[in-house]
Amino acid sequence: MRQRTEFERIRSVLVQADVEGPLTAREIYHVLEDHGVDVDSPHRVATVLGRQANRGEVEVIHDRPYRYEV
Repeated sequence: MRQRTEFERIRSVLVQADVEGPLTAREIYHVLEDHGVDVDSPHRVATVLGRQANRGEVEVIHDRPYRYEV
């Protein structure tokens, strides 16, 4: 059995938390913390989601601050 990727962990928590709409990396980081998922920082969340955006699995809303729709 393969280990889930960071993105899969993030996505599953957001689904489980029933989060709607785009969120900042910091907001996502706090949702993860609230659900006991250890991620280094909001910057790490942004890095993981940015990589997935290149694959089309995440929409990045280029605003200030950036928002992510998983």
